[in-house]
Amino acid sequence: MLGRHVADWVLQQVLGTPAPVAIALSGGSTPTVTYRRFAETDFASRFPWPRVHWFWGDERFVPHDHPRSNFRLAWDSFLSRLPVARENIHAVPTERTTPEAGAAAYEDELRRFYGANALSPDRPLLHINLLGLGPDGHFASLFPGSPALEERTRWTAVTMDQSEPRITLTYPALESARHAVFIVSGSEKAAILPKLLARDSALPAGRFRPHGDYCIFADGAAAANVAKTSARSGGTIA
Repeated sequence: MLGRHVADWVLQQVLGTPAPVAIALSGGSTPTVTYRRFAETDFASRFPWPRVHWFWGDERFVPHDHPRSNFRLAWDSFLSRLPVARENIHAVPTERTTPEAGAAAYEDELRRFYGANALSPDRPLLHINLLGLGPDGHFASLFPGSPALEERTRWTAVTMDQSEPRITLTYPALESARHAVFIVSGSEKAAILPKLLARDSALPAGRFRPHGDYCIFADGAAAANVAKTSARSGGTIA
């Protein structure tokens, strides 16, 4: 139910929006149902595929066909099954390169798409930014204690998780969104979700300040410790 609700919300935000539309995807297990909903016939027939560009908020530094690849999750779930132009799929470079070079190349691609080297608050990079929330409060691949948390100039960075390099968008790029959405599910998120709503600055996700609106979609297990109400952050639980 949560995943389908998010997908239908995405459709409503995209319809009527002038091209091009940029959507940043997240990884992990939570968005899988949303991505599969994208591929269902009744949804796909209404979605304006030609004018939507797909980006990723972060990626593990593994080949695109690796089981842990965020690209592969989206590719297998919907991108390979729908009329999506290859030039509209902006995968993070992770093959025949280094993490640092891949991050720099992705930043260059983001700048080309945006058409400028500096982000403007009144012209967001992303129309929709789909985000997950880790039990430790990380989002994208911005982990507690990472030097990337202090980056305010570059749009991408390399981080580490369990000795695995990752390429992630930084706060400037992640916050340059018209609609920022956290998708939170499972009882293992019940303890961290209230801290996100309280804007706990000890958490990477708690320091997130998008330029546009901010919404949290959570299932009953994740929201067990939270009233269904507007958050102090300005986000809402849906």
